[in-house]
Amino acid sequence: MSFYILLWNYTDQGIQNVKESPKRADAFKSKLENAGGKLIETYYTFGKYDGVSVVEAPNDESLMSCLLSIESQGNARTVTLKAFSYDEATKIIENIQQ
Repeated sequence: MSFYILLWNYTDQGIQNVKESPKRADAFKSKLENAGGKLIETYYTFGKYDGVSVVEAPNDESLMSCLLSIESQGNARTVTLKAFSYDEATKIIENIQQ
């Protein structure tokens, strides 16, 4: 399983219907679980992004499918960062060829 950080913003449509946001978040959680993933946590923020979600997914393709399905509804846009744990990053760094 891989971890991802999702930085997201409401679209104009999404902010106009902000009261529906918790229901949309629940729908994303269910879609992710059906794809074999897990929503670790969602944080609503202020600043450059309206929210941050931490998710776990079996692979890039599963997550992309979920994101495209959700984003096609027109309420939010995301920036996705693939995350590596300290242990994973240490192994990657140890394998750097010089």
